[in-house]
Amino acid sequence: MDDCIIIGAGPAGLTAAIYLARFRLKIRLFDSGDSRAAWIPRTHNHAGFPEGIAGTELLARMLDQAERYGAVRELAEVTAIEPMVGGFEVRLGERIALGRTVLLATGVVNNRPAMDADLHRQALAAGRLRYCPICDGYEVTDRRVGVIGRGQHGTREALFLRSYTRDVTLISPDGDLCLDAGCVAALDDAGIARVEGPCGGFAIEGERFAFDTAAGRLAFDSVYPAMGSVIRSQLAIAAGARASGDGCLELDDHQRTSLPGLFAAGDVVKGLDQISHAMGEAGVAATTIRNTLNEQRPIRR
Repeated sequence: MDDCIIIGAGPAGLTAAIYLARFRLKIRLFDSGDSRAAWIPRTHNHAGFPEGIAGTELLARMLDQAERYGAVRELAEVTAIEPMVGGFEVRLGERIALGRTVLLATGVVNNRPAMDADLHRQALAAGRLRYCPICDGYEVTDRRVGVIGRGQHGTREALFLRSYTRDVTLISPDGDLCLDAGCVAALDDAGIARVEGPCGGFAIEGERFAFDTAAGRLAFDSVYPAMGSVIRSQLAIAAGARASGDGCLELDDHQRTSLPGLFAAGDVVKGLDQISHAMGEAGVAATTIRNTLNEQRPIRR
């Protein structure tokens, strides 16, 4: 039986793997291979990389660091977590892995506009499509920016980006913008244009990202989809862990879920969806896991 099974190999999962391996614990890391961090063409927000670093390169470096201390990653999809006496059964289809503890670091999946997968990758790589204004709002300073969203969520993202550029337009993905009086007043005060959807016909046209709307075809230097996300907490919820209405796992200050022995870190829990935040949570979770296991059976050489 492993001391800890980590599910997810994004920044949170890999940070936990580094810590736990260096604690000399027996761990396994299962990864479905679709970390959201891999979408990042180059982040300039991550401390220590003044020239920026691609998400894929950051993940590769972190995996190499974890493997140097004996961590083993396996590309596999976990289908269920089942509590048992002394730990958990982690199911991977027909296979079963046993762990004294489990750390869930499965993150979230962004809802995105309907477009071809190849176009989506190209637009991300070129900086024409962006998902995190906290990460890269600086890069769109004084550029023409579109926000695809509606309601309060779309309004908040458009207002956040207004601190970087005067030229911000909020476009509904599928019809009405669903704005209450407060949203309308805030957008008017900020000078943010509004256009109804639906959106379609996405394409990279020259140096801009263009698409059709109810007001005709529009083109922007960068476009931010603000369409929410799906939190990948189903494994923990099915096992009996509590979550908020939107699916974020409920934790204590040490990253423990309501299910003893099950921990979580990163975007799957409520908080700032940032690499640095995910890594910090993973460090807390890994240290708590080590101390919890030590209480059950002293860890000694």
